Amino acid sequence: QVQLVESGGGLVQPGGSLRLSCAASGIVFSIYTMGWYRQAPGKQREYVATITRGGSPHYADFVKGRFTVSRDNAKNTVYLQMNSLKPEDTAVYYCNADYFQEKVYWGQGTQVTVSS
Repeated sequence: QVQLVESGGGLVQPGGSLRLSCAASGIVFSIYTMGWYRQAPGKQREYVATITRGGSPHYADFVKGRFTVSRDNAKNTVYLQMNSLKPEDTAVYYCNADYFQEKVYWGQGTQVTVSS
């Protein structure tokens, strides 16, 4: 059974930081591209960042320079370090595991709220 479990969300003030984690089980973690997506109220889910199985990170333009995606294959975990958070970053953040779009899995999401 595949599980992706996100953690680390919460309430933070504008300009603050959070680190999201996603622990995977039931997959050969190292061969998957791992990603983060988010969905704000009333909006469609959107791409945030991915990291390939080779460790190459990619980002949506709106998070470049603020967010950093990383992975620890020994711990089957992907991270999203979020700095300089803005109110518009408020959303549910979802972890994604993708094997060449043949096998795609999603976590349940973790809420991030940026507000003073």
